[in-house]
Amino acid sequence: MNFRFPLLLALCTAAVSARADAVDTLRDFVREVKTGKAQFTQTVTSPDGAKKKTSSGNFEFARPNRFRFTYTKPFEQVIVADGQKVWIYDADLNQVSSRKLSAAIGATPAALLAGGNLEKDFTLSALPAQDGLEWVAAKPRAKESAFDTLKVGFRGKELAAVEIVDSFGQRSSLQFSQFRPNSAMAADAFKFVAPKGADVIEQ
Repeated sequence: MNFRFPLLLALCTAAVSARADAVDTLRDFVREVKTGKAQFTQTVTSPDGAKKKTSSGNFEFARPNRFRFTYTKPFEQVIVADGQKVWIYDADLNQVSSRKLSAAIGATPAALLAGGNLEKDFTLSALPAQDGLEWVAAKPRAKESAFDTLKVGFRGKELAAVEIVDSFGQRSSLQFSQFRPNSAMAADAFKFVAPKGADVIEQ
């Protein structure tokens, strides 16, 4: 009797099941986690892999379509979506730019993590586990997108990472830590008020 085939079949079935579970984990995350807070480290790598830039800060979100990225190192920048507009504040330039949410968020990582309709905006598929995480590929349904690939990594049920490759081949990796799901949020957590004296540019 050949015992290899049943064992191989069992291993393959287990692997497929694990990858399918990663898609379910993302769906559960979007359905069950209404708010969240985390620290993040972002690494941006040039298309040729020669240059890397690292930044870090804090991330908060509340569904639907409200989020705040507060970059603290190496420079200060704030990106806020209040449900209607996306605001970007550059502290060094003392400059604020804003645009309508519908035009800014699209099929982006922010839409994936904080949006209201996962299946409408993305086609999901499971990927092999890597670096101790279960991964999901999210392909934007829109024909024109700024992103070629978008992946979300989970450690168990916890959001751990997002990786993006844009249409120019630039790779961005977001690593999350100390993630706190369904955290209480202040009423004005996603309200943006331009600092005094800042130039405000409407796009």
